Amino acid sequence: MKWAVEAETAIKKVPFFVRKRVRARVEKEAMQAGKKVVTLADVQATQARYLTSMSSEIKGYQVDACFGPGGCPNRANPGDRLMQKIEALLIAEDLLGFLKQHVQGDLKFHHEFRITFADCPNGCSQPQIKDIGILGACLPKISASPCTLCEACVDACAEGAIRLDSREEMPAIDFEKCLKCGQCVQVCPSGTIAEGEKGYRVQLGGKLGRHPKLAWELPGIFTEDEVLGIVKYCLDFYKKNSQQGERFAEIFQHGDFEQLSAGVQNYLNRPLRSSRKER
Repeated sequence: MKWAVEAETAIKKVPFFVRKRVRARVEKEAMQAGKKVVTLADVQATQARYLTSMSSEIKGYQVDACFGPGGCPNRANPGDRLMQKIEALLIAEDLLGFLKQHVQGDLKFHHEFRITFADCPNGCSQPQIKDIGILGACLPKISASPCTLCEACVDACAEGAIRLDSREEMPAIDFEKCLKCGQCVQVCPSGTIAEGEKGYRVQLGGKLGRHPKLAWELPGIFTEDEVLGIVKYCLDFYKKNSQQGERFAEIFQHGDFEQLSAGVQNYLNRPLRSSRKER
């Protein structure tokens, strides 16, 4: 649906965490009114109705994603199926019922538990400032296929994590620098750099607002089932410690990270490195 310039300018001023919902509502109401172009008046009218009935829009959680499914060429590992599983888990957890029991007064969007997906390290959906951020990851590996020394992998790596050793005639990967984006795998014509471990990175406890902070990342790459286990663990932690509807990111302090990492290790029955990295 077409938007007038003034309408586009106005919708960009809506807070980003509800902008998608407001935009969808504006278009729906404009279409119901038989309009073909969204005007500034349409935005203002819908926004006023939306704000006055905000509590009826709350569902207890928000699940967002980047625009990867729309054709992004940078997708390291699509999270479409995992996102559906996590949303089903969130529904089963009845976070709306939990918030209604613990929040005094009307519910607001900032009360909702926020999870976002990014299909690559570019993080267009801002996973670093959400309660839980999930990023698609593809770890490269060196195969037995001979290298042509074309340097396509070197050019593709924005982190400078790959160098070519002319004596060995093979690429060398610095995994401390590697962000697991998989771009080197996609451009390698000889298959020397191949797809290795594939899964998801998980970041916890980020938020914006008056006291913003970046999320902390659990070290490692996790499978779909492991990510579901981590999300379930975090929801349990949230329900146990959020006494008045505080966000997970508010109750999850730096000192909790090591304890949570150990809890995740036990929960998943797999070892995690004890180091902490703020993204």
